[in-house]
Amino acid sequence: MSAAEDFLAMISRRNFFVAAASALLAGCSPLRLLNASAADDSFTLREGLSYGPLPRHRFDLFVPRSSVAGPVPIAGWPVAVFFYGGSWNRGARADYRFVGEALASRGILTAIADYRLYPEVRYPDFLHDCARITALTLHEAGSWGGDPARVHVMGHSAGAYNAAMLALDERWLTSEGASPRSLAGWVGLAGPYDFLPISNSEVQPVFHYPDSPPDSQPLMHVHKGSPRAFLGAARSDSLVDPQRNTVALAAQLHAEGVPVEVKLYGRVDHAALIATLARPLRWLAPVLDDVSGFMLGVERI
Repeated sequence: MSAAEDFLAMISRRNFFVAAASALLAGCSPLRLLNASAADDSFTLREGLSYGPLPRHRFDLFVPRSSVAGPVPIAGWPVAVFFYGGSWNRGARADYRFVGEALASRGILTAIADYRLYPEVRYPDFLHDCARITALTLHEAGSWGGDPARVHVMGHSAGAYNAAMLALDERWLTSEGASPRSLAGWVGLAGPYDFLPISNSEVQPVFHYPDSPPDSQPLMHVHKGSPRAFLGAARSDSLVDPQRNTVALAAQLHAEGVPVEVKLYGRVDHAALIATLARPLRWLAPVLDDVSGFMLGVERI
């Protein structure tokens, strides 16, 4: 039995956390093993597409196949632009093939984008990258088979912060000739939305600690015109406090009359929350069902 098959067998026996630890000790990447579980019949992959001139300005496009996802909607597939986490210090789009497969299998055309990381850049340069790929998606979604009126930004952890800032703070998309008002909604999973003063030593230099700009916090930018939101988090998250971040942001959105769904999940932690999109781990929490339901629930006007 191969290492990947052995890992997936352990998962099927609900030993995910033990399996992940074993993979780490063996020098394997749990994300790579999750990708090994992703089916390849639910999407057509367009890999290494460019959204700008720099090496990190690349994205992969997962186009749903109607044989799995169902008939192509008349106006095109709903669209998600996904940003991964990694404390703005690490991450690669290739590690999140399982996310693209999961969303495509539900009929959501998905772009998974790289963006520049520390120490190459600091805040807010990576937000300009994220705005650039999102603006391109809004412009090109129709030519890709997507519906330009149903484009969402989505992220996990640091990526959820990026998605939140694009959706709530008009500076970033406006600088790329687009607008948050063009988004059908946004999804944040285990996102940090209110984290000053910064205690995480990895994150401190990213946000110019101790001179971190107060307006770098998504919670500051909620307003009545904000796009609808889905916010999910692990009920117990030792890395990003779900009460201070997810619950507090949801409350503020609600207070401004912005439609928002909030879900706190048991049986998962900060990292396992995004891993539940992989086929072998969907029993842990219904994150894929909830996120895809949120995106598919938008009627085209």
